[in-house]
Amino acid sequence: MLSIKELYKIGNGPSSSHTMGPRRATKLFKENYPEADRFDVILYGSLAATGKGHLTDEIIRKEVFPIEINIIFDTKTECKVHPNTMDLIAYKEEKELGKWTVYSIGGGDIQIKGQERIVKEDIYDLKKFKDIREYCISHNMHLYDYVYEKEGKEEIQAFLKEIWYTMKKCVQEGIRTEGTLPGRLKINRRAKELFYLAKGEETPEFTQSRLLSAYAYAVSETNAAGGIIVTAPTCGSAGVLPAVLFYLEEKNGYSDEEIINALATAALIGNVVKTNASISGAECGCQAEIGTACSMAAAAVGELYHLTVEQIEDAAEVAMEHHLGLTCDPIYGYVQIPCIERNAIAAMRAIDACNMSILLPDKNRISFDMVVDTMYETGKDLSSHYKETSEGGLAKKYCRNKYYNTSLERKLK
Repeated sequence: MLSIKELYKIGNGPSSSHTMGPRRATKLFKENYPEADRFDVILYGSLAATGKGHLTDEIIRKEVFPIEINIIFDTKTECKVHPNTMDLIAYKEEKELGKWTVYSIGGGDIQIKGQERIVKEDIYDLKKFKDIREYCISHNMHLYDYVYEKEGKEEIQAFLKEIWYTMKKCVQEGIRTEGTLPGRLKINRRAKELFYLAKGEETPEFTQSRLLSAYAYAVSETNAAGGIIVTAPTCGSAGVLPAVLFYLEEKNGYSDEEIINALATAALIGNVVKTNASISGAECGCQAEIGTACSMAAAAVGELYHLTVEQIEDAAEVAMEHHLGLTCDPIYGYVQIPCIERNAIAAMRAIDACNMSILLPDKNRISFDMVVDTMYETGKDLSSHYKETSEGGLAKKYCRNKYYNTSLERKLK
């Protein structure tokens, strides 16, 4: 497995595959053709279907500004290699200088067709959770100890400290920000409202739900607006882990060291999913994004609660199991409905999953590896309409009803 630095990435939302990847591809292409006076960019597959909603065109234009650029959304051509495909063409005085076909493969990573993929060095020799669990138990280690052993303790803790401060800043700024999110849905930000509603609750249960929701909304709304977030493991699911950790730090007074240990444990869980399955909504639906984020957060909670490695595995498994089959059907392609709300629900579910592992410590017959394999197979079986294309599910129903209601209103008038 690769370093957890490949999992936690700081960058612009609302989608690592739709903003971080295309921005990186455009930047590299521009650097390779500095003499170009015009660029064409053709987006295919999921990039074409939901690129507008994911601000793909805006992030590309910013990268090449002030050079002229023509962006085409090709929703007809079939993507046979990867659902996130783009062509970049450079011109000088109307003469073509060069062309790249690039695949945005998730997490901000890209693959350029015809170029040898840069093979990043595996940091971890074990990739299945079963093997990691047995190694940690036999060496009397925590899961985060295994991360520090493989990554180098001082270096990776410094990295995780930056990740945590970025997450905290995102929550803190998000709960203070008001206004409307970009796009045709015209959704008002709700984090600040949820936060102040939570302060008026008298029961601990309602307070916890409201605060977790407020913090998850804070990050997810920042992401939807194209702000700076941390992929955990993706942009669309970036609100789950920060919400849970911010809430628990505030409630229980955990130190930065304890939070960093929890972040390391969460990253290990995310890495197992990314290595053995997928964290891409375009490839496996929202179960790959929100499901993984919930598993990561549940494992982090388990670490803060000083649970055993087996109990942490149980918590992560329960969290993933109850997201199996979750579709990715963002309305109009925006990472807003149902994405923002899903982050809040997953944050609450992560704590519940951890509590379940405490209540029933010996009940689980499903391993984390098994549920990860199941998620991947389920994702492969899902129709492409339910994988970030906005062609099915809630996106289709909403748009159809919206059109019907608008037409009816016109007739009545």
